[in-house]
Amino acid sequence: MPLRFAVLTVSDSRTEATDTSGALIVERLTAAGHGLVGRRIVHDDVASIREIVASFIAAGADVVLATGGTGLTARDVTPEALEPLLTKPIPGFGELFRSLSYAEIGAATIQSRAFAGVLGPALVFGLPGSTGAVRLALEKILIEQLDASTRPCNFAELLPRIRGEQPPSRRDD
Repeated sequence: MPLRFAVLTVSDSRTEATDTSGALIVERLTAAGHGLVGRRIVHDDVASIREIVASFIAAGADVVLATGGTGLTARDVTPEALEPLLTKPIPGFGELFRSLSYAEIGAATIQSRAFAGVLGPALVFGLPGSTGAVRLALEKILIEQLDASTRPCNFAELLPRIRGEQPPSRRDD
């Protein structure tokens, strides 16, 4: 079941040429059969982040992945921009991400404020800006959870019910 996704890189220094994290998301999700709705780079600004995420959702994105701005510095505002808008936070995403990250980088993972939740009809994920962190989130959590064939459950098959739609019939193979 292909999903429509959008990528927002939050950074004061990245350009399309240097946005390796955003490029990795696009590469891996399109290879998994999902379709790109949009990709943007924005400075660390709450209003701009909210505006672009809203435009992605209005354009039909099922999933929005924001990378960057999840650290602890004064400029890191992605959680402040998006978490207050979530109708249903998914705390397990950040918890699982930090647990997996601990195995790779140790206690430094405590500085990550990775998050996820439901925003209107879409799923929103806030990932750190490093390419290693994005790769970890994709390989260990998101590719699998965005695949409708993953059992016992996955985000892909939940999307119709999140929207209040009749879910497609499920086949267990």
